[in-house]
Amino acid sequence: MSDSVSVSLTEAGPIVHDLVAVIVRDAQRLSELDGAIGDGDHGINMSKGFRLADTRLAGQHADLAQALRILGDTLMDDIGGSMGPIYGTFFGEMAQRLGDVGRVDRASFAAALDAATRALQELGGAVPGDKTLIDVLVPALAAYDAAATRGDSIADCLVAMNGAAAEGLEATRGMIAKLGRASRLGERSRGALDPGAASCELLLATLGDGLRRRLVP
Repeated sequence: MSDSVSVSLTEAGPIVHDLVAVIVRDAQRLSELDGAIGDGDHGINMSKGFRLADTRLAGQHADLAQALRILGDTLMDDIGGSMGPIYGTFFGEMAQRLGDVGRVDRASFAAALDAATRALQELGGAVPGDKTLIDVLVPALAAYDAAATRGDSIADCLVAMNGAAAEGLEATRGMIAKLGRASRLGERSRGALDPGAASCELLLATLGDGLRRRLVP
């Protein structure tokens, strides 16, 4: 079943400012989560990179694809560590896919999320169960696609995506980290949420909510 509801890239552009705001707001929580199994600087680094991107976006009136590209480039070039390349790749891939279509509808968002998720899996080699943000992205994408296959609207697909992302984040609590610094903890990494998964869930929730608020027939 087709879904004619969509949002223009221009109207969706301000969502990137929402992404910045939510990372800045939750920076301390993200760093605390990272402190349990890592360096404790995830929120600090993310906040730094997102703030810098926001500064570069000031006064540009960028559409969603342009803004995501600037965000991705900033994170890739300036945030450092593992999260810079990871989120730089993710947002850069989404920007490229969305920039090719002009509007965000059910099909174009699915294609962008799929491409971005695949790019991250190829980049880091993570699979579900490794206790990474892939444990959020893969179920989120699967839930979105399943809803789209049922013929649900893009709004309902986004709700399904966000619900699955939240469940995926919680599932990381019971996992043993197999990649990154946390993997050195072995069994001791069990019981804590993965900080990258936490930031990913936060970003998907904000992106999904921002798109739903702007959808028009």
